[in-house]
Amino acid sequence: MVKEFKRPDGRKVDEIREMKAKVGVVPNADGSAMFQFGETIAIAAVYGPKEMHPQHEQDPEKGVLRCTYNMMSFSVADRIRPGPSRRSQEISKITEWALSPVVMLENFPNTVVDVHIYILQANASTRCAGINAAAMALAHAGVPMKDLVTSVSIGKLNKTLVVDLNKDEEDWEEGEGATDIPITMTSTGEKITHIQLDGKISVKQLKESIELARKASKKIYEVQKSALKNSMEEEQ
Repeated sequence: MVKEFKRPDGRKVDEIREMKAKVGVVPNADGSAMFQFGETIAIAAVYGPKEMHPQHEQDPEKGVLRCTYNMMSFSVADRIRPGPSRRSQEISKITEWALSPVVMLENFPNTVVDVHIYILQANASTRCAGINAAAMALAHAGVPMKDLVTSVSIGKLNKTLVVDLNKDEEDWEEGEGATDIPITMTSTGEKITHIQLDGKISVKQLKESIELARKASKKIYEVQKSALKNSMEEEQ
C-alpha cells in the first residue's frame, strides 16, 4: 500500500486552502476585488479605461493594460522595504501578460487601464491571488473581457505534485526540494495565459501539473463568479 503524502498543513495533495472573494472593496476605484488563499490576501483596484498620458505612449489601435503589484511592508513577519523592487516589477509584468489575452483592449484605443494589486498578507502564492483579484476587479469595473482568468500554484515537493503551495511548501528541502509552477488559465480551462517554472520537473509531471491546475481553476472560478454575482444582486 502506497503511503499517502502528508502536507505540512494536513491538506490532500489536490486541496486548495480556504478561498474567499469579494468585490467593491475600494469605493473610489472603478472596480475592485479581494481574493484570498488561506492566509494570503490580495486586493486589486482598477482605474479606467482613461486617456493615456503622456500622449506619445498612446496606441491608436488598442488600449494599454498597466499592472502594478506591491507587497505591503506588513504583509510578512519580517517587514519588507516598501516601494518597487525587481521582484514586484517582474510580477507586475507577468500579471499584465496573464490578463491581456482576455481583456478586449481593442475596444478603447488611446487609453490605459490601470490595475493596482496590493498583497495585504502573504503566505505564498501571492502572484496567483493577485491575478485572481485583478481579473475580478476588471470584471467589476465593466471592462470588456472575453473570459475571466484563474491562477493557481502547483508545486512538486520531492516527487509529489500538490495544489496551492503555502510558505512551508515553497521552502521544502527534503528529497529533491520544491518546484513552484504558477499557472494562469481562462475560466474554461482551454487556454493557458501564463505559466512559470522555478525548479526541475519532467515533461510527464508538467503535463500532470497542468491538469491539476485545470481542475483547481474550476473551483477558483466558482468562487470568483459567486462574488461577482452577489455584488450584482446587492446593487440591484
